[in-house]
Amino acid sequence: MTTLLYHHPICAEHDMGAGHPECPERLEVILNTLRKPPFAALEWREAPEATREQLTRAHPAAHVERIMAAVPKTGLRALDADTALSPRSGEAALRAAGAFCAAVDAVMQGEAKNAFCAVRPPGHHAEPNQAMGFCLFNNVAVGALHALEVYGLKRVAVIDFDVHHGNGTQAIFWDRPQCLYVSTHQSPLYPGTGRRNEHGSASNIVNVPLAPYSGSTQLQEAWVTLVDPELHAFRPDMIFISAGFDAHQLDPLAELEFIDEDYAWLTREILDVAAHCCEGRVVSGLEGGYSLAALTSGVAVHVQALLEA
Repeated sequence: MTTLLYHHPICAEHDMGAGHPECPERLEVILNTLRKPPFAALEWREAPEATREQLTRAHPAAHVERIMAAVPKTGLRALDADTALSPRSGEAALRAAGAFCAAVDAVMQGEAKNAFCAVRPPGHHAEPNQAMGFCLFNNVAVGALHALEVYGLKRVAVIDFDVHHGNGTQAIFWDRPQCLYVSTHQSPLYPGTGRRNEHGSASNIVNVPLAPYSGSTQLQEAWVTLVDPELHAFRPDMIFISAGFDAHQLDPLAELEFIDEDYAWLTREILDVAAHCCEGRVVSGLEGGYSLAALTSGVAVHVQALLEA
């Protein structure tokens, strides 16, 4: 079995305007890298559109309809100061969430050991009733709840190493004890959530805020002492990764000073937990990352680790 790569060309047509950091070029550099010989073993698959049933496990139907109705026929429509819609944004958002569900299906049915969803818009800031922070639907939560509902899993975990806290994933999982959310993120930083004392209704939220200019040593210490024990105690039946690469030292939006090897190390650590707890079942998907150079190299080492699992 190999690693699956889910993508759809429409994801590059979601455009929030000139100069926006969450730009179509982000996907272009990733896909160009993953077409090179070191990644020849990847199996590329087209991301399908998420169904309303899949989306409404994480979002009220009214929210889904509100987002889709707001998609403009021409130009841009702002949802907030950071988040906008263009004419192809609706389909892109459906494909982004649908990629995670399709990846769950393939991994659960034994077609692959793991998968990476190279999609946009990202999702981890999308709350049940609110699009925000460049995100429309919460892709990883949609995928995780699909795994629980369709395959009867008892426990799923989302590990989020984006530099920003995934407030949306936390909100969706807060009252779901079968869902563990683990986030390492810079604090203080947007969106201002993710304090250590935010635990969820069943102590199923594990926030690990890191001070600006933390680096490899602080990350590894936090993982070994705070994250790894929680994951092994929870024993998830499947692991999801919110793979943001904006903690990299080259990224313009934050200051965590991670390097490529940190992403390789994190991925290997997550895969080790998955090997012990859930037969290696992992679905990862793109969140942030706004230096094209850092995004390219970070995704490369992340996907290489998935291939080597």
